[in-house]
Amino acid sequence: MGTKAVFLLLALLSFSAVSLRSALAENEEDPGLVMNFYKDTCPQAEDIIREQVKLLYKRHKNTAFSWLRNIFHDCAVQSCDASLLLDSTRKTLSEKEMDRSFGMRNFRYIENIKEAVERECPGVVSCADILVLSGRDGVVALGGPYIPLKTGRRDGRKSRAEILEQYLPDHNDSMSVVLERFAAIGIDAPGLVALLEVDPALNPDHVPHMLHKCPDAIPDPKAVQYVRNDRGTPMVLDNNYYRNILDNKGLMMVDHQLATDKRTRPYVKKMAKSQDYFFKEFSRAITLLSENNPLTGTKGEIRKVCNLANKLHDKS
Repeated sequence: MGTKAVFLLLALLSFSAVSLRSALAENEEDPGLVMNFYKDTCPQAEDIIREQVKLLYKRHKNTAFSWLRNIFHDCAVQSCDASLLLDSTRKTLSEKEMDRSFGMRNFRYIENIKEAVERECPGVVSCADILVLSGRDGVVALGGPYIPLKTGRRDGRKSRAEILEQYLPDHNDSMSVVLERFAAIGIDAPGLVALLEVDPALNPDHVPHMLHKCPDAIPDPKAVQYVRNDRGTPMVLDNNYYRNILDNKGLMMVDHQLATDKRTRPYVKKMAKSQDYFFKEFSRAITLLSENNPLTGTKGEIRKVCNLANKLHDKS
């Protein structure tokens, strides 16, 4: 082998070693999402969040549904990075103020949880992880299953209000559109059915109840009447919703479609019969949703407060 060839081989080996070291260092810096991500940096984090959820739920029962809805509205829009929680600025509109976020509330309680975590471990736990874990613990408060979830998300710095409608299906969208939106983030038909508890073909006996709850054709967003789809067990996460929509007691168009479309009806019927099956598919879907394109490693930031990116918080 000639001198030039030996030199070239040594150069290639050296380059490969440097590339390998760089890749290993990058992997050490960014392990991605893992179970118990904060075990060394803030071992009490998940316990603090769980206790705060229990405390807030005891005082304000409807908070658990809000936290659960946060997971969908944040994680389904491009990334699970707590962009949902950012307030509007002079340049950008908050996702919270968009039509698709109509009726969402109780964001201040996320700030309560963040404050409790910050007192113990300042600058360590992301709002994105708090959003996901509070939703998970809210499910338990509602009588649902405990879902082991990975952590290690970091917070985004900007609102995604301008692309919200590209990701979140509307309640009057066709089932094909809804299935397509969920499939884009890896959630199949049974997972979709498990997540959607959000109709023109109402049972006649159900109409007076709905008219009493929602008498105005155009509601005032500041005086929203919150109506549960499940009249039987409205404050419990169970499979009663599926029995209701099979009996034409849905609230919106999508409820009716779930119960009648041949692609989803078999799963509605199965969940109506088996709460265990519903819990299994619900847990799987929440897990997939919570792992949708998160920011990890050095991407994004750990916000000091959940409603402001750090650069804006530091100026205030």
